[in-house]
Amino acid sequence: MRAVLQRVSSAEVRVDGILIGATGQGFLILVCAMAGDTEATAAKLAAKVAKLRVFKDDQGKMNLSVRDIGGSALVVSQFTLAADLRGNRPGFSTAAPPDLGERLYHHFSACLASEGVPVAKGQFGADMAVSLTNDGPVTIWMDTDTL
Repeated sequence: MRAVLQRVSSAEVRVDGILIGATGQGFLILVCAMAGDTEATAAKLAAKVAKLRVFKDDQGKMNLSVRDIGGSALVVSQFTLAADLRGNRPGFSTAAPPDLGERLYHHFSACLASEGVPVAKGQFGADMAVSLTNDGPVTIWMDTDTL
């Protein structure tokens, strides 16, 4: 699985102008299931995200996790993270098929919640409008192939 984590002070996602998910301090997580990913892959990514120490401690050092600060996450499906950029028009054949992608998206979200991180979600497959206030900015790219 691939994910882009943005440390945020707030983020929200809307579908057709209707707010469907939001978070305060924590993460906006754009996530993509790749071909060959499994529930175990999703759980591995969720565990890593929950423990990632990128929030400031009392000395201003990135030393705290989202759990440590009592933060939350907004998880948004983002199949374009699978983009193959060898040409001028991206290809997405390495993304998981939609049915598997949706299942793993929901499984990742559930695993993250079971790690103690409150989770709000976007709508899989929808045309979403995402807004955020990036804190730092801190943006981290993750791929379970490299964890």
